[in-house]
Amino acid sequence: MFIKLKDIQNYVSEITGTTAMVFCGTGAMVIDQQSGGAITHVGVAITFGLIVSAMIYALGDVSGAHMNPAVTIAFAAIKLFPTKQVIPYILSQVMGALIASFTLKYLFPQNKMLGATIPTGSEGQSFILEFILTFILMLTIMQVAKGSKEKGLFAGLAIGSVVLLEAMFAGPICGASMNPARSLSPAIASGHLEHLWLYITAPIAGALLGVFTWKFLNLTHSEEAAETA
Repeated sequence: MFIKLKDIQNYVSEITGTTAMVFCGTGAMVIDQQSGGAITHVGVAITFGLIVSAMIYALGDVSGAHMNPAVTIAFAAIKLFPTKQVIPYILSQVMGALIASFTLKYLFPQNKMLGATIPTGSEGQSFILEFILTFILMLTIMQVAKGSKEKGLFAGLAIGSVVLLEAMFAGPICGASMNPARSLSPAIASGHLEHLWLYITAPIAGALLGVFTWKFLNLTHSEEAAETA
C-alpha cells in the first residue's frame, strides 16, 4: 500500500512545525542560560508564543499544525481527527522535537538541560499546573479552530497568545510545557528523564478535559436529543 501524497505532506508539516517550535522555544532557554540571562524569562515566553503563532499561520492549512501529541489525541477523542492518523502524527511530532533538541545539543554541548522541563516544587504541584494550562490551551484551540471563519483567521494569534501567557506566569514553576513532545525531546537529549511522566500524562489529560468541555458547551438541542434518544 502506497502512502498518499497528502499524508506525506501532513507528516512533513508536523515534523517541520514541531522542529521549529522546539528549536526556537527551548533554544531561547538555552541561549538565555549561555548568555547570562540576555533573553530573560519574559523573552523566552514571548519566543514560545511567537513561534507557535508563526507555525500555525505557516502550516495550519497543510496539517492543522497540531505540533502536540496531546492536541492530536484530543481531536481524535471526539472524532474530529482520523484515528488511523494519530500514531503517524505523534511520531512526526516527536521526530521533529528530537531533531530540534539534538541540534541544540550539537550547537551548545556544554548546556546540561537543553530546555528540559523540571518542576521547581513538587511533582503534584506541576502536574496540576500542567493539567490546567493544557485545559485552557485546548479550549482555546477548539473555539478558534471550530468556530466561525472570522475566529479562524485569528487562530494563530489567539493560540500563540495563550502559550505566551501561560509560559509567562507558570514557566518558572512547572516549565509550562503543555506538550509531551516538547518535554520528551530535551529530556532524552539531556538525560533528565526523572519527571517526564507528568509532562506526558498531565497535558494529555488536560487536553481531553478541554475538548470534552468544549463539546458540552457547544452542544445543540438537536445533538442533545440525539444523544438522549
